[in-house]
Amino acid sequence: MTKNLKIAITAALEAGKAILEIYHSNDFEIELKGDNSPLTKADLASHHVIMSHLKTTEIPVLSEEGKSIPYDERKDWSQLWIVDPIDGTKEFIKRNGEFTVNIALIENQKTTIGVIYVPVLGDLYFSSKTLGAFKVKVDLDDYSIENLIRSASQLPLEREDKTFTVVASRSHMSPETETYVGDMRQKHGEVNLISKGSSLKLCMVAEGTADCYPRFAPTMEWDTAAGQAICEHAGFEVIDWNTKKPMLYNRAELLNAWFLVRK
Repeated sequence: MTKNLKIAITAALEAGKAILEIYHSNDFEIELKGDNSPLTKADLASHHVIMSHLKTTEIPVLSEEGKSIPYDERKDWSQLWIVDPIDGTKEFIKRNGEFTVNIALIENQKTTIGVIYVPVLGDLYFSSKTLGAFKVKVDLDDYSIENLIRSASQLPLEREDKTFTVVASRSHMSPETETYVGDMRQKHGEVNLISKGSSLKLCMVAEGTADCYPRFAPTMEWDTAAGQAICEHAGFEVIDWNTKKPMLYNRAELLNAWFLVRK
């Protein structure tokens, strides 16, 4: 477990280096994929860096930017990595910094390791079911994986403002989400609403900055697997809206149902 966690952290940080090199240049080369979602040179650079590290584990990888893998091939995998080389490509293109590198290890459809790196902020979130969930600031020019793990703060962190806080998508605020926020105002009185891009929303719940994250709009498994791991290992739930149970992975349908992240 610890060996795989260290490999995943290294992969995320080295991918972050490749992403930032492109982010701080003007070499974006934006394309549109088949579903009209944007793809940049940075997505592909991150994918290749991550794959070069994860291949040493000899565990199969399902990546947003990798080749499509039929369910017949995946269904018997007891373990797999689920990767989003850049979660929040639209935020990357807007240059607002709200994008992440997501890497998760799944065993028997459940999260066992989660790593999320926020390249612009230098924030690293990581977790395992044995260690718990943590956050640490990273200097990409000078880091040691052992020191990062040793010096990280366990999640959730202490929070001063106790106002009930909902975090929601910056790009996908649905009418159902607005209704949910209204329901929370009825229940809790004053409610703070924070908008964020990418898996930062899951990280905010895991670190205790937000109380819940309702997602009543489409996401894919690679958008949520690493964040769900970090939330679960910090003591929170990621509930599938249809089954009312924790969201499972490596499904035949990679499109997630609506979900709710909460204590």
